[in-house]
Amino acid sequence: MQAEFWHQRWQKNQIGFHQSAINSHLESFWPQLNVPEGTRVFVPLCGKSLDMLWLRAQGYPVLGIELSEIAVRDFFAENELTPVIQQQGSFTRWETENLVILVGDFFDLTAADLAECGAVYDRASLIALPPAMRPAYAEHFLKIVSPSNTILLITVEYDQSIASGPPFSVSEQEVRDYYEATYKIVRIYTIPALDTFSGFRNKGITELDEHVFFLKPR
Repeated sequence: MQAEFWHQRWQKNQIGFHQSAINSHLESFWPQLNVPEGTRVFVPLCGKSLDMLWLRAQGYPVLGIELSEIAVRDFFAENELTPVIQQQGSFTRWETENLVILVGDFFDLTAADLAECGAVYDRASLIALPPAMRPAYAEHFLKIVSPSNTILLITVEYDQSIASGPPFSVSEQEVRDYYEATYKIVRIYTIPALDTFSGFRNKGITELDEHVFFLKPR
């Protein structure tokens, strides 16, 4: 799955992965992370997620990265936000008060781009990638994100031999394989979520769980 796949999904408005409301796990569990107000939060593969507005409203400046300019344009238009747009290296930077989205390739990000971030919210990046791409994603993530960051990670898990994503199934063991050497990992919540991802039922999936993880500095 390369960049063109996601460009086509946004061009054709095939964005069933987009949530039209604030993610309930973010609202429930973010306060438990005790991230100091004013900490900049990195949101990888952010799309046009309303979760960014929720984080900003709680007092957290947001830095997102998104491949599709359509997604970012729609985010600003739909939320009646006026961006300042300029180039930042290989990225197009869309900025409004306490919210920046860089349009470009996640793999072009450097540690310098994220130097001011102290926390990460990942609801839709790790599970957006097929198994073959996830090791490279995790490797680059660990290069650019400071180990002092606190992370809220949400994944889904189901029998991928029956159906495939996106969103793709990511097990707890895979999360630990990627991140446990750097972060203390705690799975704090699991909930059956087939109703939330009802399209999988039509593909033959009978069980689908959503997991919420805290990744904290060691």
